[in-house]
Amino acid sequence: MSEKINECSFEARRHWMGVLARADLADLESYWEREQDGVHYRHLRPSETGLVMARGRAGGNGQRFNLGEMTVTRCSLQFPGGIVGHGYVAGRDRRHAELAAAFDALLQLSERRDQIQRHVIHPLKQKYINEKESRSKKAAATKVDFYTMVRGEDAS
Repeated sequence: MSEKINECSFEARRHWMGVLARADLADLESYWEREQDGVHYRHLRPSETGLVMARGRAGGNGQRFNLGEMTVTRCSLQFPGGIVGHGYVAGRDRRHAELAAAFDALLQLSERRDQIQRHVIHPLKQKYINEKESRSKKAAATKVDFYTMVRGEDAS
């Protein structure tokens, strides 16, 4: 692999790692078949499952509190040339974490980044947005408006 490693911004990497973590495994497998192009890697940290403490904020911006533990699977891969990719996904899906790490590594290569952004990240993000909107519409259809009725008695 002779591609050049180019520094990417923290925000850009955070964005694509979030998209990869929320993606459907079947979609990732499909994209991997098209994008891998004979790429080989070795495991620095094989996929492993553990627990992390999920934290929340009262009212969304108040004081932090421990919400509870959540299952997370992580994986770290090293590609030829020394590039390292990391994948963290909710749940116990080891293959999902491995594919997320593989795409993270490829996205750090300047010569592959634009292609993978166009053909993998953008479609996955759009699919996530569409599914989220669909769920919101279903939830909105069940919304009930409560109001206070005034008794018919005259208060005078």
